[in-house]
Amino acid sequence: MSNNNDVIDSNYVDPSLLAQYDEEDKYDPGAYVGGNVATPVYHNNQDQDLFESILEQAVMNEASDIHLLVGCQPLLRVSKELQYLEFINELTDLDLQNFIREIVNNNSKIMDLLQEQRLLDTHFKYKDTRFRVNISYTMDTPTITMRLIKQDLPAYDSLNLPSIIKDYVMNTQGLVLVTGKPGSGKSTTMSALVNEINEAESKKILMLESPIEYVHQNKQSIVVQKEVGPFGDCKSYHEGVINSLREDCDVLVVGEIRDKETMDATIEMAETGHLVLGTLHTNSCSETIDRIINFYPTEDQQTVKFMIANCLKLVVSQRMLRGGYNNLVMIPEVLVIDDQIGGMIKKDKFNSVEVEDAMQSGRDRGNISILFSLADAVNDGKITVEQAKKEVDIRRHDLLLRVIAAGKQRKYLS
Repeated sequence: MSNNNDVIDSNYVDPSLLAQYDEEDKYDPGAYVGGNVATPVYHNNQDQDLFESILEQAVMNEASDIHLLVGCQPLLRVSKELQYLEFINELTDLDLQNFIREIVNNNSKIMDLLQEQRLLDTHFKYKDTRFRVNISYTMDTPTITMRLIKQDLPAYDSLNLPSIIKDYVMNTQGLVLVTGKPGSGKSTTMSALVNEINEAESKKILMLESPIEYVHQNKQSIVVQKEVGPFGDCKSYHEGVINSLREDCDVLVVGEIRDKETMDATIEMAETGHLVLGTLHTNSCSETIDRIINFYPTEDQQTVKFMIANCLKLVVSQRMLRGGYNNLVMIPEVLVIDDQIGGMIKKDKFNSVEVEDAMQSGRDRGNISILFSLADAVNDGKITVEQAKKEVDIRRHDLLLRVIAAGKQRKYLS
């Protein structure tokens, strides 16, 4: 196997793998069943390296993720659904160990760190495709999750996101947060916003990522990308944000705000007149504000509320649902932090329901509630009513149905 981290030698076959496969493992097209990945690109596990074969399948089927576990056939996530690669045998502990060695390019220091911490976030490149990789352990056996990163960054206008997000990023200073569950497209949105700035403005953009996903080229702006991690360009997000104050950047992108220390540094950066884009793993705009407040001990929360109300400009929460044609549908929620919302944040007791109600009634101010986004998607035929109902609390189902009905009426009248 080549030691070049960017290329896998397609002619190499690990001898330890050959004993696991014989002529009976040849792919039989007639044995394929619905719901599993079809049209494999090879016919015999002996003909190609096992790891390369899995990667080829993921790329060919436009998968978003690969899941590799001991005692399980490889799985791909395609349009939000998991599908087995049924023509590949169940993976062994030896398979996973070989995959890990290929991912880290046999770097002994990284292998030692993985053994010590039992966890590793890194990246890997195969041909023209980059992967974000997480390696962890379950019942003392390794498990690998790989996220495929598309080579071409999609244009912002193709993401089904409202123009107000781009308008705020292009015309404001302060903190803008993009939130959502893993797999909701946060990194893609952030990179698309960076690309908009890069194409239109003369700025220095500093991006902190773990790991680096889309690789940006300098256009009107210069883009400095730093990988966060033990063997990266900076050891932690907190360290990277602190140092950014000395790097004369105009725009700071924080790949993930995980703790109080990083939040402190991010707020300080936003208060000094910079544009800061950050992400959190939260499910709604109101939950995002609540999460930030609860980073801090009770005695500090009132002070933090005033800081948030002053520096936070916009919160975006994203959900990605599977559409009727196996496509992915973006469902955005947008909260503009104006004087009304700022006043709600500063109250002694933050009330997330009050904020959600204000979003629903404040569409004219740029707010977009999850109910309206879901209703629009239903009325446009992108998702079903049942899908929409699963995304909101059962106590709001009746309200959701009324919003859908009102949207249908507006569409009919227009």
